[in-house]
Amino acid sequence: MNSVSPVHGRITRTVEQAWIPLGDGQSFRPIAFGPGRARQLVLRVEPGVVVGLHRHHGEVHAYTLSGQRRLLDPAGPVDIGPGDYVYEPAGNVDSWMAFGDEPCIVHIAIDGPMDTLGPDGEVRSSSGTPELLAAYRKWCAANHRRADERLVVR
Repeated sequence: MNSVSPVHGRITRTVEQAWIPLGDGQSFRPIAFGPGRARQLVLRVEPGVVVGLHRHHGEVHAYTLSGQRRLLDPAGPVDIGPGDYVYEPAGNVDSWMAFGDEPCIVHIAIDGPMDTLGPDGEVRSSSGTPELLAAYRKWCAANHRRADERLVVR
């Protein structure tokens, strides 16, 4: 009897994926879109790039794989490095920057949209799982690659 574990067909080799640009020194590799509003990705932020002020509508779990980042907390900066895990509850507002000699690479699991905020806290834009999935598919089409629909979890 020849059987294959159902997990075998769900392996995503993220190191073999291209980095998909998000703009201004940020790129990502998708891990999973959904179900619902959830998504998982590997985020890459180049040294010196600031991830601007933003608010998460759902929980965020961020595990730093390599590089360093500095949380720009009003109570004082907090440096995060490889192996550090950060939990952000729904409604959290934060900003951070990558620093050091190498890009900061973070595995992020997030639920719900994220608002990009202006300096006075006004919402400049909002995006979530549908927008990230659309950006992934658009990049794949523009680069003559087939989108991996196994990443869309129903």
